[in-house]
This record gives sequence, C-alpha cells and structure tokens, in this order.
Amino acid sequence: MKKELLDLAHQKSIELLLKNSTKFGTLASAPQKRAINRNYLSVFARDASISSLGMIASQNEKLLKIAKKNIKTLAKYQTKSGQIPNYVKPEIDFVDFWKIASIDATLWWLISIDFYHTNTKDKKLKLTLKNKINLALKWLEAHAHPEDKLLIQNEASDWADIFPRSGKVLYTNALWLRVQKVYKLKSYDLSKTNFNNLFYPFNNKKNKIARCQQRSIKEVLKHKKQSDFLLSYVNFMFWGDDLDVYANSLSIIFQGVNKTLAKQINAFILKKNKKKSFPIPVLFNPIKKNSKNWRKYMGNFNQNLPYQYHNGGIWPYASSFFAIALHKSVYKKEAWIELENIAELNSLKNWEFNEWFHAKTGKAMGMKKQSWNAGAYLLAYHILNGDIVL
Repeated sequence: MKKELLDLAHQKSIELLLKNSTKFGTLASAPQKRAINRNYLSVFARDASISSLGMIASQNEKLLKIAKKNIKTLAKYQTKSGQIPNYVKPEIDFVDFWKIASIDATLWWLISIDFYHTNTKDKKLKLTLKNKINLALKWLEAHAHPEDKLLIQNEASDWADIFPRSGKVLYTNALWLRVQKVYKLKSYDLSKTNFNNLFYPFNNKKNKIARCQQRSIKEVLKHKKQSDFLLSYVNFMFWGDDLDVYANSLSIIFQGVNKTLAKQINAFILKKNKKKSFPIPVLFNPIKKNSKNWRKYMGNFNQNLPYQYHNGGIWPYASSFFAIALHKSVYKKEAWIELENIAELNSLKNWEFNEWFHAKTGKAMGMKKQSWNAGAYLLAYHILNGDIVL
C-alpha cells in the first residue's frame, strides 16, 4: 500500500476543499477563467452534497462547518414544491434547475443531511429542516411510479446531463433506495424488490413482477442474454446496453443488491478493466455514433465521444465510489489499489484534481481543482480505513 501517497492525497483534498469554499458553501471548482464561463463557481447541489460526505467523514472542524453551509444554502433555494436546484449563486440570488430539471440534486441533498446528522454531534440541523425534508420527499414521491415505486425521469436530467438514459434509471434509483431507507419511507421494501426485478431481471422468475414492468422485462429477456451487472436504465421496451460502473457501485454501497450479486458485479468490472494503472471509468460499452442510443447533442464540442466525459471517461470522484463498493464486498485489497490509482490521477500536475480523464489515453480533461474529487476521495479514504460507514 502506498501509504505516503494516500495520506498526502488526504491532506491535499482537505486543502482544496477549504480553498474552494465560501461563506455560502463549496464551489464546484477553484476560480479560473473557464470556471467563470461555465458557471462552476456556483454551489451545485450534487457536487456540494458529495463533497460534504467527505468533509463529514474527515471530521475536520472547518470542513464540518462548510458541510453545514452547503446543506443550509441549498435548503434556502428549495422550491415551494420541494425540489432542490441544480445549482445556485447565492451572492446574486441566481437559481438554476437545468434544461429539463436535475432529479439527483434533491436526492444527494437528502443523503448529505442524514449523513451529517448520523456522524456529527449537531442534532439540531435535521430538526430545523424537517419541513423542507418532508417537502423534498413529497417531490420525489411524485416522480415515482405509483405501482413499483421507482423514480421516473427524462434523459439528460441527472449528473450525466448530456447523456440519453431515461425512464427508470439505475443511478437515480440507487440513490432513491438510500433516501427511502434512511428516512424510513413505507415504500422502501417494495421499491427495493422492483429495483432488483427491473434492473436485474435474469433471476426473478419466482418473483411477482409489477404490471408496469412486465412488457419491458419480457423484452429484455427476449433480446438480452444473462448479464453480470445491473442494466443502466429501462424505459418502455428499450434499455441501456452500457455497463454503468458508477451506478452499479452505488447500488452495492446502498444495499440495492444482495452480497452474492454485489460480488458478481465487482468481479466482472475488475475483469473488464484492462487499464490496471488507471481508476475505473464511469462506464464500459460506450455509446457509439452508429448506435440507436446515440444522440446528436452527444457530439457537441466532441465532448461525449466514446471513452470521454459521461460516455466512458474516468471521473476520479465516481471511481472513489467504486473503491467503496469493492470494500463493501470481498475486494479489500482491490479497493486500496483503486484508491491509490485515484490519488495518482488527482496528484498530476502538482495536484490539479482534474475533472475527468480520457479512458484510453489517460489525458487530463475538464475543469481543474474539482471539489467533488477531493470530497469523494476523503469519503473513500475514511471508509476504507474503517473510520466511518456510508
């Protein structure tokens, strides 16, 4: 184990989060010209909430205060119906909800509140936000199918905001399972059963299938052989063929699948990864231009070409969740190797913490000094060390 590198990455992560934070909370990245042009100097709900998980895990007093600021700032700009914005600029009272909304912003915010409540001495925050929490839960419940209790969304409306997953999406519903469990929603057990039936329909022959899922599952089983991983999304009679590593990892972390399937998924991903010195990409089997799933907007600025950006690029923050998923399963050694690879990427060019990397070449891409890279690293570091549980 490269303990010196891991510990240095921990120190540099804390330093970056402190530098990237304001009196309102955590900015998505450090100030730079490109960040201004692309609104990265804002408090993004998912970025700030994920960063907060790492801040809380670190138990650093300054970071704990910033995590609380993140939660309170986002709460302030919640809509009357309960939705948490995509991002906010509190200094000018500007609120953004993305082009077709951002469903995971509300989910990550709720997850960060529970994690803060569970792992700090401050038990007042959750109580003071009780009404806002209930509003957020109602907003999410309104987006769940009444029969199977799984969330429904349009494409390009979660963290992969220029990517064509739609209908019932694995990533979003893995987060939804966590929210339902920690907030003790009555729908949790039914949602979890239908989560498995829909996203892994290959071993549910004895299970009762929700009527709203039957035709889609029948179509999957007709055209797709047994899979070693969860489907990335399922819409009405069509689904994703990509292996969404990030979403499969969250499904393991948040106990959406049993231990046997978790081990199977992790084993397959480890075998699939040919670039052993790189962290895991966010997905395998990227969408190509000749695919029926390709969208014209994916080619804008040559950004979402195969092995890039959401379409199979390496995102160190997302790879940190894979390290946690490995640790949750039986792959403790492999989890540390993954974390070492993440630390190596974050350290490039004097700890530039680049947003993402090309999965084939390893070329650094995207914004520099990315906050959630630091936050997710801290979270994985402390979980692997046994300091905290997610």
